[in-house]
Amino acid sequence: MDKAHTSSHRTTDEYFKALYQRDVVLQVDKLTQSFDQGGSKKVILQDVSLQIHEREFVCVIGPSGCGKSTLGRIIAGLDAYPSGEVIVDKEVVKGPSASRGMVFQGYTLFPWKTVKQNVMFGPIMEGRSKSNAERSAREWLDIVGLSKYENHYPHQLSGGMKQRVAIARALINEPKVLIMDEPFGALDPYTRQKMQKHLLDLWRNIDITIVFITHDMDEAVLLSDRIVVLKANPGEVQDIIEVPLARPRAPDIVTDSRFLQLKARINNIVHNPQPQPDFDPALAEMPDIPRMVPLDKKDQQVNH
Repeated sequence: MDKAHTSSHRTTDEYFKALYQRDVVLQVDKLTQSFDQGGSKKVILQDVSLQIHEREFVCVIGPSGCGKSTLGRIIAGLDAYPSGEVIVDKEVVKGPSASRGMVFQGYTLFPWKTVKQNVMFGPIMEGRSKSNAERSAREWLDIVGLSKYENHYPHQLSGGMKQRVAIARALINEPKVLIMDEPFGALDPYTRQKMQKHLLDLWRNIDITIVFITHDMDEAVLLSDRIVVLKANPGEVQDIIEVPLARPRAPDIVTDSRFLQLKARINNIVHNPQPQPDFDPALAEMPDIPRMVPLDKKDQQVNH
């Protein structure tokens, strides 16, 4: 394990110096993505460029419509792109590959398969024997703490457990890069905090680079080495920010003054006062809502 992952006794300058000396595992160069929208072309991403190093944890954040999920899908090889280049582990991304794993916010498990069968799916599709896939699945289910549930079906699991299965299913193929698109967005706050800690424990102990897409600034600062901030309309890299907080990070770091200052900085960038066109034109025509129920006398007195 790279000692840069255990930085509690190192300065952040030393941490980032070591990080930048590692090989670049993901390179995005002048990436542009657009879609047809009502007969015209809508540019979602424009000239996006960035480099991510081995075993780095990078969060991507930005306002709605900035293309962060689109960027994740392109890196994963799920969406084609007309312009630019995306390279993972020295290979140009042209489609899905075992070198890239993907975890979505929605629970994308096969409902008719057991937990173990869901995790085995990738290796079997790669041509590994059933016994080999089963052995690997059990190892990963043990790592994510779900060995006792290997014969359960997805509908028998909680939301956090389903996401742990999804993470195990993505990691069993030993990808170089794991892309996570708001994976904890549907979880309650307590489960979300537990999953964040579990993910950091996994990341510290395996050879993996994580690209984590989120709209939650607390989550981005808590998890990241660096944060890529996108602007919207079109999606462009507005800033790439180092997180100068030593690891490991306890959940109560969210009250630390340095944490709050960094969060305020990101908030200022994301919610830049410069006017931006609405991604959804209908948002520009939001009507005033009339009162549907008459106020009683007490409410009238309060409102006056």
